[in-house]
Amino acid sequence: MFEFFRPLTIAQANNLNPVTLAFAGDAVYSLYVRHKLTLEADYPPAVLQKLSCEKVSAHGQNSLLREKEGLFTAEERAIFMRGRNAKKPSHSKNADLSEYNNSTGLEAVFGWLYLTGQNERLLFLLEEKK
Repeated sequence: MFEFFRPLTIAQANNLNPVTLAFAGDAVYSLYVRHKLTLEADYPPAVLQKLSCEKVSAHGQNSLLREKEGLFTAEERAIFMRGRNAKKPSHSKNADLSEYNNSTGLEAVFGWLYLTGQNERLLFLLEEKK
């Protein structure tokens, strides 16, 4: 039976395809950015959408990665590498291959942390430096 907030074990999450982890991580990051924008700014929806796309894009995620990759644990680094190096079913039309691969790796880390219930760690990596 499916339980929405029941975390996976590390072993279960490690057995998932890294692109599947990135699929979940993309949703987590997108929701985080939208939530933050909703609470921090009183902009019209079109402006919120534009701001969200700037952060959630491969280019925006690559920038976040540069800020956070030195903070990865060994496990997170391994998940990142699996996601970055995984064969992907599609490619980005708006980013170069390196940015796209890096963003997939970062999304895999976010997905892995979310699915394993490591929410404090996830929030630490999601927060941007001021």
